[in-house]
Amino acid sequence: MSNEILYRTLCEINGAKGVLRDEPMKKHTTFRIGGPARFFCLPGSAPQLAETIAACREAGIPWYILGNGSNVLVSDAGYEGVVIQLFHNLESVRIEGCLMELEAGVLLARAAHLAAKEGLTGLEFASGIPGTLGGALVMNAGAYGGEMKDVVKEAVVMDREGKLLRLRREELELGYRTSVIARKGYVVLSALLELKEGEQAAIEARMKELRTARTEKQPLEYASAGSTFKRPEGHFAGKLIMDAGLRGYRVGGAQVSEKHCGFVINTGEATAEDVLGLIAHIQAEVRRQFGVELEMEVKTLGFPDAAFQEKKETEQTQR
Repeated sequence: MSNEILYRTLCEINGAKGVLRDEPMKKHTTFRIGGPARFFCLPGSAPQLAETIAACREAGIPWYILGNGSNVLVSDAGYEGVVIQLFHNLESVRIEGCLMELEAGVLLARAAHLAAKEGLTGLEFASGIPGTLGGALVMNAGAYGGEMKDVVKEAVVMDREGKLLRLRREELELGYRTSVIARKGYVVLSALLELKEGEQAAIEARMKELRTARTEKQPLEYASAGSTFKRPEGHFAGKLIMDAGLRGYRVGGAQVSEKHCGFVINTGEATAEDVLGLIAHIQAEVRRQFGVELEMEVKTLGFPDAAFQEKKETEQTQR
């Protein structure tokens, strides 16, 4: 299928305003880095999402599900595929009693604040997480002692054949930065969270406390993708990087944050190659000095070394 035929097909599904050509990905990632995606789609419903994915499959072109772009580094050359963004689109919220039903594109921070207004506790940990519900379930996002597995009751996902599945909490297999969703290439459509009744004032006070802690300890004034590395067993990535003497170390416009060494930040003009070069140096130094392997938590898109995985699995994760 040619680019023009695919473009017309995507426009028929999503409307002309819902399909962009050569859209700069730096506009859609919290790193503020990334070249153009061949096509950028904004489906407004689950059926449109399913049809968009089916069109990509038929065309034999890779595709990537994007939330708020808070945990992804896109190549400077861009992505020769279709980016499908759910943020700003699939973001309805329904609250009934202690149950909260969210579509995949809902920001976690928004969900936490809506829960607080209803006097529902359990989601305070998510009030400062910049990602969407979909991405949070893929990686079992967590912070300050809370995780998605603590609050999710069930989720509706789409498998690789386009079939909808309703998975209970135990079927989601939520672990440290992993899930069955990530392992099987599912796409999250919605989830039902089970919270508890609480006092609004106490909930909001806890959220304010966590917001203050984040502001004091994390480099929120810079563009980044959050924590760059997963927590190695028995260690903390940020401390290992600091002890390796890498606080403030730079490669081009990418820098190890001086406030929190677990963050690689964009000081303003960083390229994706700068970031990858810095990450490689950090990993090499930590390995050399401490014998510990640091695994990236940030996902990459559009790089040659990821081409085989993109071609093999096509269905990508939500971030």
